[in-house]
Amino acid sequence: MNGEVIFCPKWHRAFWFLLFAVPCFLHAGEAEITCRSCQPGSKWRGKELLLKFHTSESATGFRGQVFGNSERRFGAASAETPRLSCAVGSAECARARVEYPETSLKRNTRDLRAKGELGQSEFTQMKVSNVSTSGQKKNGRVEGVRRRARRNSHGDKLGSPRSAQNQDRGEATGTVAGRRVTRSELRWSGEERRAAGPRQEELKLNSSTFALTGDSSHNQAMVHWSGQNSSVILMLTKLFDFNLNSVTESSLWRSTDYGATYQKLNDKVGAKTILSYLYVSPNNKRKIMLLTDPEVESSLLISSDEGATYQKYRLNFYILSLLFHPEQEDWILAYSHDQKLYSSVEFGRRWQLVHERVAPNRFYWSKMGLDKEPGLIHLETSITEGQALYVTCKLQNCTDANKGKPFPGYIDPNSLVVQDEYVFVQVSAGGRPIYYVSAKRDVFTPMKLPKYTLPKDLHVISTDENRVVAAVREWNQNETYNLYVSDTSGVYYTLALENVVSSMGPEGNVMVDLYEVAGIKGMFLANKRTDNQVKTYITYNRGRDWRLLQAPSKDLRGNSIHCVLPYCSLHLHLHVSANPYTSGNIASRDSAPGIIVASGSIGAELTTSNVSVFITSDAGNTWRQIFDEEYAVLYLDQGGALVAIRHTPLPIRHLWLSFDEGRQWNKYSFTNTPLFVDGVLGEPGEETLIMTIFGHVSHRSEWQLVKIDFRSIFNRRCIEADYQTWHLHNQGEPCLMGVKRIYRKLKPTSRCVMGKTYSVTMTSAPCDCTEADFECDYGFERRTDGKCTPAFWFHPSSMSRSCTTGMTFLNSTGYRKVVSNNCTAGVSAEYTARRQQCPIQAPKGLHLVTSEGSLTAVLGTNVTFLVFLEEGDGARTSITLDFGDGHALTYSNVSSIEDGIKHIYKAVGIYRVTATGENSLGSETAMLYLHVTCQLEYIHLSAPFVAVRNKEVNLTAVLWPSQVGTVTYIWWIGNNTEQPVITLEGSVAYTFSREGINTVTVQVSAGNTILQDRKTIAVHEYFRSHLLAFSSNLDEHNPDIAEWRLDVSRVIKNSLIQATGVREDQLLVTVLPGLPTAAEFFLLPDKQITEGKPEKSSAHLDQLSELLLSALNQNLVQFTLRPGVQVTVYAAHLSAAPLVDTSENHSGSAMLMLLSVVVVGLAVFVIYKFKRKIPGLNVYAQMQNEKEQEMSPANPTVATPSSQQDLVHSLEILDTEFNSRPIGCMKPHVHVKFSTELPTYIV
Repeated sequence: MNGEVIFCPKWHRAFWFLLFAVPCFLHAGEAEITCRSCQPGSKWRGKELLLKFHTSESATGFRGQVFGNSERRFGAASAETPRLSCAVGSAECARARVEYPETSLKRNTRDLRAKGELGQSEFTQMKVSNVSTSGQKKNGRVEGVRRRARRNSHGDKLGSPRSAQNQDRGEATGTVAGRRVTRSELRWSGEERRAAGPRQEELKLNSSTFALTGDSSHNQAMVHWSGQNSSVILMLTKLFDFNLNSVTESSLWRSTDYGATYQKLNDKVGAKTILSYLYVSPNNKRKIMLLTDPEVESSLLISSDEGATYQKYRLNFYILSLLFHPEQEDWILAYSHDQKLYSSVEFGRRWQLVHERVAPNRFYWSKMGLDKEPGLIHLETSITEGQALYVTCKLQNCTDANKGKPFPGYIDPNSLVVQDEYVFVQVSAGGRPIYYVSAKRDVFTPMKLPKYTLPKDLHVISTDENRVVAAVREWNQNETYNLYVSDTSGVYYTLALENVVSSMGPEGNVMVDLYEVAGIKGMFLANKRTDNQVKTYITYNRGRDWRLLQAPSKDLRGNSIHCVLPYCSLHLHLHVSANPYTSGNIASRDSAPGIIVASGSIGAELTTSNVSVFITSDAGNTWRQIFDEEYAVLYLDQGGALVAIRHTPLPIRHLWLSFDEGRQWNKYSFTNTPLFVDGVLGEPGEETLIMTIFGHVSHRSEWQLVKIDFRSIFNRRCIEADYQTWHLHNQGEPCLMGVKRIYRKLKPTSRCVMGKTYSVTMTSAPCDCTEADFECDYGFERRTDGKCTPAFWFHPSSMSRSCTTGMTFLNSTGYRKVVSNNCTAGVSAEYTARRQQCPIQAPKGLHLVTSEGSLTAVLGTNVTFLVFLEEGDGARTSITLDFGDGHALTYSNVSSIEDGIKHIYKAVGIYRVTATGENSLGSETAMLYLHVTCQLEYIHLSAPFVAVRNKEVNLTAVLWPSQVGTVTYIWWIGNNTEQPVITLEGSVAYTFSREGINTVTVQVSAGNTILQDRKTIAVHEYFRSHLLAFSSNLDEHNPDIAEWRLDVSRVIKNSLIQATGVREDQLLVTVLPGLPTAAEFFLLPDKQITEGKPEKSSAHLDQLSELLLSALNQNLVQFTLRPGVQVTVYAAHLSAAPLVDTSENHSGSAMLMLLSVVVVGLAVFVIYKFKRKIPGLNVYAQMQNEKEQEMSPANPTVATPSSQQDLVHSLEILDTEFNSRPIGCMKPHVHVKFSTELPTYIV
């Protein structure tokens, strides 16, 4: 049963409570589904309280908060709504200790000077994740979340001067941290004076105090109160070192008398054992689990007798979160730090690996009545960075053979939510998210929002009552959300409320200001932004109609309040604001229908100043002001009494009690010594009559636990005469949600104990249906006169698309009854959808997509095509799918292809895929163009290393594999580094107009891969080149790698210079790749000798050429490769490039010959590269999924040599080697060996 916790911020040492009321996590990314629906918590929920203090100097107040079993808050999880819980089995609710640090509210107490109007409070709210649930029914993930508070060892600053002014004289004496408290600061508030009246004997409560001796240094605590008629309380205190980010000390305390006394159990768990977390079985409160700090040891301690004795078990993994089974008390799922999911069917005594690569907080237990097996697990597993799969598997046998894949294809990461009878996933296609829903574990269907909603972000709010409430941030919204409600299938959505306020939580989560009132079905409160003003609205019929709240007619002092609707109304705080000093609280209970306590303000809009506390006893029809400053309010005796504790940083010893629904308050003392109050823990259950106040009497004292027993203030038990009937209404209208409801409530004048046996009694009678009982159906919009008419984009006939000839369908009237509305007769026949015969019609609205929503596919992999038909007789409409590669399939009807059509393409290309739906009345065709690609492994730029000035050369990018699909080439040539040339062809022609060194860079873009290569070209007016051959012994020592060729090129060049006396700057040498070993040398003219004249250059080059050829023919050019290996260099018979003269006297035929020779040279290179058998280089083509070889983008500003002297250094770095790697898109048995380089020339 759920205990009650009050958060008491703004109290002296920044102790604060953060109640982790099953928050939901997952990084709410853009256009991601998030579920923040919070279901009423189950009776098993134990009370855990985590007290913390932090040493930061920030001075932030934290408003006290009220908790209860049926309180529901959307967009705010933790502090305000312990009953807001995730779906059955939801993993979102378990806070990962490492991934999600606790929200901290900090205060420095070294200087207690007043600091202006310090913020009043801050709520912790519901954590939201991508398609995630923030509520959880009958499920144990809540034990993985903790309620925490912190205290600051430096002391506290005053939260507000007003707080000090209202401090009781007896509770703040002398000085506080060196500053004297003035008389004005000790002035009572108005309600204190009225309640106190003339001096009289002080009212006292029955209480006892216990000090946790030896734990004065501990700054965290976790508290569990079993409830269920149990008197056992467990408390784990810890010293958390924020520098080390770990627990360094811990103590375990146990009470068996409702907290009057505690026993320290360190010896029972191990004197040196450091405990970090406490868990309780949701189905058996006697079963306790303690986790040790993994920095010291990884183990857990298990108790089956409410913590009296323990057994220790070692763990081989680090638990981040736990998920208990909703029915089986010993079944647990554990999520580890390395994304592995483990299971235990023995309450943690033994663990078994379920699955690896599981997404955080995306695992769920099955639900009885919906899933086939109780031990079934729903989980999301990560495939790649942008892809995930939704799979189901058995608890003890999660093998590939036993896995189910309910959704065909990949889903977006962190998008799976299993919530009640619904399952949600998200798939992004074309930059837009597509949201899918499955109801009752049926097939997935795209969620139908109004056509032009175009959501940027979507959060599932709730899924109870067989419908979905979703908050959608549309394309034109930035800070607000629109609320949409669905039909029972969860597919069709209509607008409920626009521009609901949202905010970012302390951990980056999105929170929407929507609060469901406990105890009254269909009643919600929401904050809406209108004309840049935030106003609070209320609905009694699940969002069908909304209105403003009528402000109280009188203030706390009895003065009249002039507040006229719609210009002035009451506004309530429902969420955490972006301003850390702004907050509010709100509370309601199932056991106290109609009573709501909330903080807010009166005026034209919701403000953060002049915040008061208000109460309503008639479900929001009228409100009363009960405090004009910050108070925390706790329900006692199932709502029969209320307790209020003032927020103040000063020590107190009084609290306030009301027995008449907040009309009159009496002050009681709960301790003789004023106490800095850190927080309040109430007895689990709605019948709370015992609570414990946590605090301390000085800066460094032990924690004081004050047990208060309220039973002594009641003198009798309630009898029938103490109750009265109360008629629920909305401004006089008794018919709400189609019924008249009459509740049995305690009279405000009765002061008696209702006790644990009390239960809410409600009688109801149906009402005749009116137009107010119906909301607009999908595709219809409400006009200003209240009528629902079709939207401009909607065709009502499309609603019959699932019809089969001979059957009937419900033809919408534009209205649908509000979910859970129980009205009868009246206008029901007029507004209810009418059953009609399914029309016979030709197929219309045929859609063809891939399961991944992509227009690309990888060669050799399965491609799944999905075909949807909007209108037409699906059972009699045949579907033909032509894959565009010569294959086609025909199916007799649409239902036979619900799981998709799979196909494998065997060649790269662009395929036109066509789907045709046809029946006797006509046909419809849908088409898409699918790009089948292969992974680009690497590229090589083929270019001459020496080119003739003003003569066109060919630059070619060689790809491997050669066929990879659609490819874009980006070229940076020469000094033109700012404007690249973009082509779809892998070859370009270019003319260099200047002599010198030019750099060519090419990038190839194929799919998501961009690879690059770069070459340097020496441009000259004239040159001669000759091929070289070698003695056969060189081949025996040629490993055919770039470094070897570079070194041998230098040796050959030095040998030629030594034998002929040619100047070094006139000679270029390169060893060609492949076998047999070959090389080429280039002769460049000396411009000082030739004076740039063609005839002199020609003669000069002829002389040099004859000189070198003579030496080669005489075997004068030799070098020693290694001891005993003498290599002779010969002149080959073929010259790779004749003398070129670009003067006008030369004919065009010579130019054609030059180009022909260049082409032949390139052909020879390709042959060398791809066809020659080269020992020592093993590059095999294999069908493997390897990471693409990505290179850094081109730098278009690379400096290039400007003179012939720079040529040596530039050409030395040209000969680079590609890494050997498996090559995709080829059959496994094909082994290809080839060279990976072009020649490198040495000068």
